[in-house]
Amino acid sequence: MQMCIFCFPTSSVIPLHDHPGMTVFSKVLYGSLHVKAYDWVEPAVLSKTKDERLAKFAVDKVLTAPCVTSVLYPNAGGNLHCFTALTPCAVLDILTPTYNEQAGRKCTYYHDYPDSKLSASGVEVKDGGTEEYAWLSEIETPEDLYMRPGQYTGPAIRE
Repeated sequence: MQMCIFCFPTSSVIPLHDHPGMTVFSKVLYGSLHVKAYDWVEPAVLSKTKDERLAKFAVDKVLTAPCVTSVLYPNAGGNLHCFTALTPCAVLDILTPTYNEQAGRKCTYYHDYPDSKLSASGVEVKDGGTEEYAWLSEIETPEDLYMRPGQYTGPAIRE
């Protein structure tokens, strides 16, 4: 398990990323945060022209403290998501299990291409519902992404 607190100045962003094979509990501690999230369409639908995979919108909302804890499951609840701070805010995340590249749990970043008219893309989605979809394309870790690790400055923890 890993616990993180992300402190955001207004307008800062954690780009679209995933938590493969992980469950994440998130709680907005103060402020307001916009969350846009997707889940992969299963079975996987791949673009015929580019290295893109189809995802379904799961969440597009603003969370303002106090609010309920959000849970992202490995395959549901918006495991692929991005955060945008609308005000100064902080989010507590508890991840389980932790990222582990050797175990296939590597953070990957994506660019999304919303596509609510899948018939124009030549893709047939079987559920036939009114959900919205997007193509997600893997990207390198954004160069302008900066996360400073915190440091515990409280009393020593003894076992």
